[in-house]
This record gives sequence, structure tokens and C-alpha cells, in this order.
Amino acid sequence: MRFALMLVCFSAAACGGADPLPKRPNILWIYSDDHAYQAISAYGSVLNKTPNIDRIAEQGMRFDRSIVENSICAPAKAAVLTGAYSHVHGVKTNAETFDGSQVTLPKLLREAGYQTAIVGKWHLKSEPTGFDHWEVLPGQGHYDNPDFRIPGGTHRREGYATEVLTDMALSWLEEDRDPERPFLLMLQHKAPHRNWIPGMDELEAFDGVVFPEPPTLFDDYAGRASGAELQEMEIGRHMTMLGDLGLEPLDASEVEAWDRNRSSQTHGRMAPEHRKAWRDSLADGNVDYLVDSPEGDDLVRWKYQRYMRLYLSCIAGIDKSVGRVLDWLEESGLAENTVVCYASDQGFFLGEHGWFDKRWMYEESLRTPLLVRWPGVTNPGSATDRLVSNIDMAPTFLEMAGAVAPASMQGASVVPLLAGRTPADWRTSAYYHYYESLATHNVPEHYGVVTDTHKLIRYPLTDEWELFDRATDPQEVQSVHDDPAYAQVRAELEAELVRLRRELGVPD
Repeated sequence: MRFALMLVCFSAAACGGADPLPKRPNILWIYSDDHAYQAISAYGSVLNKTPNIDRIAEQGMRFDRSIVENSICAPAKAAVLTGAYSHVHGVKTNAETFDGSQVTLPKLLREAGYQTAIVGKWHLKSEPTGFDHWEVLPGQGHYDNPDFRIPGGTHRREGYATEVLTDMALSWLEEDRDPERPFLLMLQHKAPHRNWIPGMDELEAFDGVVFPEPPTLFDDYAGRASGAELQEMEIGRHMTMLGDLGLEPLDASEVEAWDRNRSSQTHGRMAPEHRKAWRDSLADGNVDYLVDSPEGDDLVRWKYQRYMRLYLSCIAGIDKSVGRVLDWLEESGLAENTVVCYASDQGFFLGEHGWFDKRWMYEESLRTPLLVRWPGVTNPGSATDRLVSNIDMAPTFLEMAGAVAPASMQGASVVPLLAGRTPADWRTSAYYHYYESLATHNVPEHYGVVTDTHKLIRYPLTDEWELFDRATDPQEVQSVHDDPAYAQVRAELEAELVRLRRELGVPD
């Protein structure tokens, strides 16, 4: 099937009287999995430094209110491809298979003359369509010696996933890219998805570091809907000592038996040298745990410190990967006409509310990093607090390519924001809907509306509501839904929620 495209003339008239845009740029989309904005120094992280990811912010724009429409892996990836909400593209949870016959960004860009490629995390079950080249991880994929799906079969690549994917992306750029055509390359990492296995070079990146605890690490979940207390994603109660935190038995015979029974998802695929280095890097902490036998709050604190060390070490590998790719673009002469975007499929809890994982409409899950460098268009070191969403990426890339987004795409191009202009009709509210009800982590279905100042959330299974005032309660620990002082705000947000659901065609 061919999709009719209207090419946009890159002229002052086409841009509403603004300066003309440069020639159609290459587009590099670097996408991590579960990378929290709180773990990027460009966003003010107090946990770690990400100098290479920060380069994109320093040379481009930081989006401070970038959110997702459904904070879970597969729906988020489908939203980027289609520019549409979950109920439209059909992937509401991680269980559905993506319909590859629908209109997608890579198909439209290829129709517009772009060469398209994707390497890495796919997570959509069906075979990728619209790509001239694809090589993707099956399911969640593996950190060590990962298998890959390719047209007609599968094969394995030796090494650590983050480094392997970076090598694959650079190989495609160097050897398979058509220099006569602009390209879309989607480099989609597995890291830092659970279980957190750092690469060899990052195992000791945070030796001796004591990470600051978030203020809500010991949240009591009072003042909110019942789901906040009934969830199963607490660091203290639900993070596993062996699978998540690498607390192995000390006795050698027990270690051997444990290894034999480990899932191939983690240590079972490690090269011997990586497995030994992994054990060595955690040995002192394991001994401390077994000697001290922490309980209660002390156990939560021990698990939080180990969690941060592993998670942030995975991110250190991502940051190194970003640096390699940025360096290659500069050395190859492509940097000046290549848009570089760094994003994550959703946010992630780093101990806030005592949690790990995502799914919720609460801020750490809803909000995702988005950094964009567009030389000649975007002012270096700029930032915007306008509400943008992952459904905006496909329309954005199409406008960059000189193509008009089809009606099936519900997002809005952020090209004006990147060029320093805010359209008068830019959104002031956004819709969110999480569907994977009471499945993984026992998080209930919920949907709602977010604005610059407030957040209204409805839980249909229990007929409960939450309303948060983001100005007075940025940590979202006390719902004011039943506070008479917020009656007018509540009524306005309820009306806005009805309007958004009707406008977006959300089924009742």
C-alpha cells in the first residue's frame, strides 16, 4: 500500500511567515527503556552525571513537561510509531500484538524518500514494517549475548546489549546507509530495564557512593485512592534479593546450584568473565548484608542503595553509548544536518513513594525525558515547559521531512517549539490512560487529565478519584478531590476530561 503524502514547501509562507527550515535532516532517535528523568543531570539529577546525554541538551532543547499517554513499554513504543493513543493503535497493554499494516512513521518517511532502520528493543510481537533494515530483540531481550530477530529468522550476537546495539547502529551508518538519501535510524536500547545488569566497564561506577533518599521513600499511602496502598511494586516488599539485587549465597556449592536454576534472562547468559566481575563488584555489599541482617526500614534502605547502584550503572553504559554516536556524527560530518533525539519510553520510580517500575499517572511515571538537538533550528541550551507527548514524535519527524501527518495521528508536531515559537493553540491539558489493570504490580486501570497546575485521576474499578495540586503538593501525596476549596477546579477538570475523551474517541 502506498500512502499519499503532501510535501510541505520549506518556505517562509509554509512556516507562517517564519524563517525557512533547512534541508530535510537525518533523524536519529535514541530510545532507552525505563530511563527516569530524575537520572539525567541535564534535568538536575542528584544521583548521577550523564555528560553525553547532557550534550544533546546543551546543543539543543530540553523538554521539561514531556509525558506519555500510557506508561508501559509496548504501548509507548506503538505511540511513537503511530502518533496515536493506545485505543487507536490497538496496543493497550504489553499483551497485544501490534498491527503492522497500519499507517506508521517509518512507512511515511520511506514514502517521502527516507531510508529507514531500527535496531534494538521492539517489544511489539509482530514483525517490524516500514523499515529498510531491522534487527530487533525478541520480547524484553537479554543483556548478555542477546538474540535478535531478523527477516527470516533469529541469530545471536556476542557481547553486552548496550554496546552491541551501539556497534550495530554505527555499522549501519558506516556501511549500509545510502549517502544520497536522508535517514531515520531508531536506536532502541534494552537498558536500563529490570533486571538491572550493568556492563563490565560500569560495574564499579558507583563504588562507595551513598545515594540520597527521596523524601517519600517511606510513604504511607494515606490520602489517596486505595490502589496506591494495594500495589505490588515497593522496594521493601516486592523487589527480590536474588533476581533484582544480585544477593547470591556465599557458599560456592550454593552459588553453583543457584546458577543452574537462574533464568536465562540474567546471569545464565553471562560470559564467565562478566559473571565473575559482577560477583566481585557486589561481594562486599553482600557480606555486609549477611552480617548485619537489616530489617524493617534498614532493609528498605539497603535495597534502595543496591537498586540505585545497579540501575544507574546501566545508565552509565547508555550515556557512553550516546557519546560514541555523537562523536561519530561529528567525525563523519553528518552532525550539522542530523536531528538527534534522546527519550525513554516512559518515566520510572527511583524510590519515590517507596516504589520501582512505572504504570501510574503519578509524576515520576508519567513524565519522561525528551532532549532534541537540531542544528540551525533549535537554540543551544534552550528549554520549554509546554506539555508535549510521545504521540507528538511521529508528526514532528514528518514535518521535519517535509510531509504532512495523516488524520490518524492524534499528536501535534513540536517543530514550532524547537524553532522557538509557541502556537497560540498549543495544548494546555493532556489525556492519560493505563489499561493493564491489576496485572503486573497490581496497579489498577486509571485515566485522567493533566494540566500545568493540576492532575485529575479516575479509577473506574473502584469508582475512586484523585485530584492533586501540583503547585502545593509536587510529590502528590495528598489528594484534594473532596476538599470544598477545590470544587471549581474539580468541576473544570472533570469537564475537560469529558471533552478530551470525546475528542480523542475513547470508548466509554
